[in-house]
Amino acid sequence: MQAAAFTLGRARGQALPIVVDSPHSGTDYPADFGSVLTGLALRQGEDTWVHELWGSAPAHGATLLAADFPRAYIDPNRSLVDIDLALLDAPWPGPVEPSRKTELGIGLVWRLMDGKRIYDRRLTVAEVQGRIERCWRPYHAALEGALAAAAAQGPRWHLNVHSMPDDSYRRLGLPDKPLADVVLGNLDGSTCDEATMALVEDAFGRAGYSVARNDPFKGVEIIRGSGQPERGWHALQVEVKRSLYMDERREKNAGFERLQRAADDALAALAAHARR
Repeated sequence: MQAAAFTLGRARGQALPIVVDSPHSGTDYPADFGSVLTGLALRQGEDTWVHELWGSAPAHGATLLAADFPRAYIDPNRSLVDIDLALLDAPWPGPVEPSRKTELGIGLVWRLMDGKRIYDRRLTVAEVQGRIERCWRPYHAALEGALAAAAAQGPRWHLNVHSMPDDSYRRLGLPDKPLADVVLGNLDGSTCDEATMALVEDAFGRAGYSVARNDPFKGVEIIRGSGQPERGWHALQVEVKRSLYMDERREKNAGFERLQRAADDALAALAAHARR
């Protein structure tokens, strides 16, 4: 099913209460973006191909949701109050609660791309509101619908999937150290149970990848909203290192199929867990 803001892949065969969403793999750049950056300089924020890494989700009975728009245009993994006032040419008409991400220039609408200015102007309030209505709200409506349908069966599982730059610590302004191949985030244990965390961790570990928990990525707004383990709603953010599956030109490299198989193994394990 194709829509203006997202692509939705429904479960094939027996539907399980599993939702996989890739909010940052969109590569359809709107004509009104107006960025001064072009080409690869503008694409550094993409989780390119992540929706394909997890593309077997429907075959395992899961729903797969992927954004078509790029995260730099508007980021569905940010709150609607995460407004960067330095980007606007007028006061924002609603509540504003900038996060640490906004301080880094990567709030609801990004101002910076790896330290470089995305625009040579300030955006109008109407521009940002239009992006919210055309992209952010439809994506979240689709995600909420999929999660509600999953919860109708009882417990549900939600994987929020991403990729991360190899220099993530630097980009986050943190002391540099080796980055794990896979980082699993559940906001320090608050969005999923240990069983969900462990089975995904084990699947990637068996495939030979190093796995870290909540370091440096713990999860952001999407799993904060969907994860309520006390109700049986388990949400886990999964970050994979970009160099494992693509090169600097954002083309798939020789490691893509191996990582795709590991993601498939994680989905198979989660499906078996959901059936139990």
